[in-house]
Amino acid sequence: MVRRFGFKEDIELMFLNTYHHNLDEKGRLTIPARYRELISEGAYITLGFDHNLMVLTTSYFNEIAERSAKLSLTDPTSRQLMRLIFSNAERVEIDKAGRILIPQSLREAVQLETEAVLVGVLNYFEIWSPSLWNHQSESMTNAEANEQRFSALTL
Repeated sequence: MVRRFGFKEDIELMFLNTYHHNLDEKGRLTIPARYRELISEGAYITLGFDHNLMVLTTSYFNEIAERSAKLSLTDPTSRQLMRLIFSNAERVEIDKAGRILIPQSLREAVQLETEAVLVGVLNYFEIWSPSLWNHQSESMTNAEANEQRFSALTL
């Protein structure tokens, strides 16, 4: 079972790096071997927050579900967040060829066609269309913007 990142010994349990892979005609995407190890028990795929997809381990998805269940149903923002995550979520399994099937509705929502960029983000990984990832990547490497954007964070 994959634990959430928290200690030095957990570094082997993180999603890291960026990979470029092709989707086949059925919407199957080859998952890098390193990521396969972390989602060998299955995973959940859902819409991300930046016109991308998120793939979460079962344990991390369950943790998010537990925390979401504690949100107030009377709060419109909480309901919107839960709709975004859970109404688009789908359980995925890795096939014998090391691929997952991305549902067509999710592929269409984030403009995935024949190529995808997989981006490790610590506890989960994201799937982007190459054009949208290039735009995101350019934004992330803007030093002037980063100085202001990240100044309040305490890493």
